[in-house]
This record gives sequence, C-alpha cells and structure tokens, in this order.
Amino acid sequence: MSERPPGSYGFDAPRLLAFPVLLMIAGVVQTVLTGSLWPLLGVAAIGACCALGFYASRQGKFVVWARLLDGLGLDGDEEVLDLGCGRGALLISAALRVPKGRAVGVDLWRTGDQSGNDPEATLRNAAAAGVADVVSVETANVTALPFPDESFDLVVSNIALHNLKAAADRDKAVTEAVRVLRPGGRLLLADLSHTHQYEQRARELGLQDVSRRGLGWRQWWSGPWLPTRLVSARKP
Repeated sequence: MSERPPGSYGFDAPRLLAFPVLLMIAGVVQTVLTGSLWPLLGVAAIGACCALGFYASRQGKFVVWARLLDGLGLDGDEEVLDLGCGRGALLISAALRVPKGRAVGVDLWRTGDQSGNDPEATLRNAAAAGVADVVSVETANVTALPFPDESFDLVVSNIALHNLKAAADRDKAVTEAVRVLRPGGRLLLADLSHTHQYEQRARELGLQDVSRRGLGWRQWWSGPWLPTRLVSARKP
C-alpha cells in the first residue's frame, strides 16, 4: 500500500512560510549590498529548516502515519475518527486500511491551519484514493463532537489539538475523544506541543497502555527543536 494516497493535500500552516521567506530575501539583499558572503550562511540555514518542514508536510507525515496505522493490526472493518482532518492526509490513509468500515473526519476548515482547507477538497481526495464510500466529513468542534458515546474503534489526530489555545479546551477534546471510543478502542494523538497534557488527561480518564514518544525526523517541523510527539492509549 502506498504511503502517500493519491490526491492534493496542500501545505500545513501556510502563513508561517512568509516569515522565513522574508528572512532569506533579506539575507540575499544584505549580501548584494555589503559584498559579504556571511549572510548567505543564514540563508542556507533557514532554507534547510524550510526544507525539513516542507518534507514533513508533503511526505514525512504520510510515511509516519502509514507505519503507525499498519502497526495497529486493523481488521479492516473498524470505524475511525480523525480530529482536525484537514484535507484528509491521515483520514484517507486510515480509510484505505478499513475498506469494510468507516472513516469520519471533523474540522472547522481554517485555511490558516492548512492551505485550501475545505470539506469538498477532502472528499475529492477521498474519491481520488478510491475510498469515497468509506469517508465522510463533519464541520464540528473537537471539544463537542456530534457523535454518540462509543461510536468508534480508533480516534486519531495529527497536529491539530494545539490550535485550541485554552488548556481547558484541550482537556475537553481529549475527554470527547475518549467518550466516543468503544471499549478496547485506541487513541493516537500526535502534536507539536501539549502532549504531556494529553498524556496526563488520558491517564485521568482511566485509559490503559498510555505512552508518549517522538515520531522521529520525518515529522520535524524545521528541526529537532520542533518535533512531533505521539500520545497513544487504549480504552479498557
């Protein structure tokens, strides 16, 4: 199975690209004006950081999640929920592994979080990957999920919950994720920050096999100072 499904998945946090691009332009201008090559070292360093972030967004996250999902030993009939699904990178990767199940994505569709973020874009990607009959999307806040208790076998999220600025809201999101999990269901939350909080909340809610770990260089967003960490757990 391909690690990156067919489709167009945009860029993560596109607005953040403007600042490093401006710095690189300033470095080139300074080199031209001063005749010194030293500013180009800064340009090269910033370029390397941008390249890592670009790789994580366009390829790395697909590789990491393909391996995580394959490692779950899914039967193929599970029901999966993706919190903050965006244009469906993780949602569709999961859908490909549950051809007899269901993969549901929820999002508020903010383009600042992902370029071209729109439910129709997600559904087009699902069709391109051949899983349109498995995938559905909802416009919903992850702090108040529109699903009954114990609706899903697997709840996942990739770099979404940190967009909730209040700690209480992040706790609510984890609580909601656990609420909609079936007994024996698994929770996988990957994020850039607040993962200690997710881990603690999962333990408070009585989940088992709770762990927290880094996902490696493929999901470094500019360098090792901005890694992605995963909190995983199982509902008893």
